Amino acid sequence: MHHENHHTPKNKGRAGAPVSGESKLRDDKIESSLLNIRHKLIVMSGKGGVGKSSVAAGLATRLSDRGNLVGLMDIDIHGPSIAGILGIKELLDVTADQKVLPKSINDNLKAVSMQALMPNADQAVIWRGPAKTGLIRQFIGDVQWETLDYLIIDAPPGTGDEPLSVAQTISDAKAVIVTTPQEVALSDVRKSINFCKTVNMEIAGLVENMGPFDCPCCGKNISLFKSGGGKDTAIATGTHFLGSLPFDARIVKACDAGMPGALYNPDSSYAVAMDRIVDALIKRLSN
Repeated sequence: MHHENHHTPKNKGRAGAPVSGESKLRDDKIESSLLNIRHKLIVMSGKGGVGKSSVAAGLATRLSDRGNLVGLMDIDIHGPSIAGILGIKELLDVTADQKVLPKSINDNLKAVSMQALMPNADQAVIWRGPAKTGLIRQFIGDVQWETLDYLIIDAPPGTGDEPLSVAQTISDAKAVIVTTPQEVALSDVRKSINFCKTVNMEIAGLVENMGPFDCPCCGKNISLFKSGGGKDTAIATGTHFLGSLPFDARIVKACDAGMPGALYNPDSSYAVAMDRIVDALIKRLSN
C-alpha cells in the first residue's frame, strides 16, 4: 500500500490538495475542529518501533505541565497506542451532533484515539486505500477540541497514503520526526524528511529516541545503538535537532501498563531530557 517518496502534490502546498469524493461539509467540519488551535505538531517516523507514540505522549504531558492547553490525537489506524499509554479504557463520549469528546487526562491535557472509538480494542482493522484516508479525514473533523495551545498528532508510521492524508488535511501543521540512533532508522528518517519536503510541510525538528543511558547498576553510560546518529543525520540533512531521549525501561513498562506518570516524573533522566526537547521545540515555534 505504501509508496515511499513518490507522492507529488497535484496543487502547490497542502491546503489545496484535492480530496476525491468528499463534500464541502467535511472540509468545513475539519476547519471548524482545528480553528482555535495555535500550534499543530505531527509526530511521525519513517518506520514503526522507534517509540513515536511515547514521544508524542511525553511531549503532550510536559507541555501540559507548563500550563498549556494541549490535545493529543492518535490517528494510527492499525496500531493506535495513545489510549493504552494514557490508560484510556472506556469508549469516548459523543455529542448529540456526533462530535467526539476527547478524554480529560488532567486539567490541561485531553486525548482522543481511534482505539477508544472501537467496541473491541483488539479488533482487526482491514480498511484499504481510500477508505483509510477518508476515515482519517472524517476522524479529524469529528473531534471537538475547542481552544488549544498545542495539538500533538500521533501519525501512522511510514511515508505512505495515511501520513500523506494527515499532512494534507492539517495543512498548517509542522512535523516532529522521531528516530533511533541505528543506521536503518537513520535511512528511514531521511525518507520522512524527503516526505515533508514533497508535501511542503515544515519540520519543527528531529528527536532521537532510545539514546545512551546510565546503567542503573553501575552508572556507566551505555549506548544500545551507535551514539550520536540522530544528531549527525539532522546536521547532514539541514534539519533542526531537538535532542536525544535516553532508553529507559521504566518508561517502556509504564507505557505498556497505561501508567503515564513516569513520562513526567521530574526525578527521571528521561523527563529531564524531554524538558530540554520541549524547551528547544518552544523556541523553534516562536521563531
